[in-house]
Amino acid sequence: MNEEIKKQILEKIESYQTIVVSRHIRPDGDAVGSTKGFTKLLRDTYPEKKIYLADEDFSDYLAFCGGEDLVPEEIYADALLIVIDTGTRKRISNQNYTKAKEIIKIDHHIEADPYGDINWVEDFRSSACEMIADFYVTFKDRLKMTPEAATFIYLGMVTDSGRFRFEGVTGDTLRLAGALLDCGLDYESLFANLYTEDIKKLRLKSFVYDNICITQHGVAYIYMDRAVQERFGLNMEAASDVVSDLSKIRGSLIWIAFIQNTEAGNIRVRLRSRFLGINDLAIKYHGGGHNMAAGATVFSEEEMHALIGDADRILGEYKSTHEGWL
Repeated sequence: MNEEIKKQILEKIESYQTIVVSRHIRPDGDAVGSTKGFTKLLRDTYPEKKIYLADEDFSDYLAFCGGEDLVPEEIYADALLIVIDTGTRKRISNQNYTKAKEIIKIDHHIEADPYGDINWVEDFRSSACEMIADFYVTFKDRLKMTPEAATFIYLGMVTDSGRFRFEGVTGDTLRLAGALLDCGLDYESLFANLYTEDIKKLRLKSFVYDNICITQHGVAYIYMDRAVQERFGLNMEAASDVVSDLSKIRGSLIWIAFIQNTEAGNIRVRLRSRFLGINDLAIKYHGGGHNMAAGATVFSEEEMHALIGDADRILGEYKSTHEGWL
């Protein structure tokens, strides 16, 4: 798919001596895995080039992946910038991105801001890492994939697809994951880092389960105010991640985490769903993302409850016109 765009990207990569790779703010597994994996892939393939990974925002949860580079500002004038897993320019975690000579955007979100000189966007993909794996397989005879690079890319495929359970996972997804496994990636260490939990995390889950709210039609939600965040020592990223703890309630097809952000004076919203889309709901409340996984922002508890009401109405309408949901 998009063979011509992939060829253009490879030609640009081969024509530049200096390349900078960046991702989005508040990085998740897909953002970290795609950028670190792609950077490693390029460094191993083109050892004569100067290839940097530049980001200004980090993830405690993914600290086991290692850090990024300090990139001199002056190198951007002659550099190719590749931004991965970032739908809009306002979310690019690199304040120097406008100084690059050319920009390539590689992304799997619904297209809203085509900011690159080349835009390779496939919103049907389960992750940006799936696209990076596809890029590697397309040019397998010209690119060098080491076990380390494959492990990073597999990380993003696993986390953004919910271990290959979410919408967007196809036979192609699994075939590309298989190609990475064939490269000898270290999935045992990867899974140990991702899925073992300390006692503090388990106590947080206990709190979440005790405080889940359920609407009339089955929307599950929780509000993580500042006091709760301080009680459990959570940063914004960790507080947002509790949305995944709401996903296993039978009959709840929409689940939402609200996270109070006192510094910004707003409430961050993580929305997830099963069977029905919630991206339009996220867009209504200053956000967006994927059909069944999106983010939004509300600016008061009144607006938060309005969003909950809209979600409950949407879910009620879906249940009244569909069968087979759990």
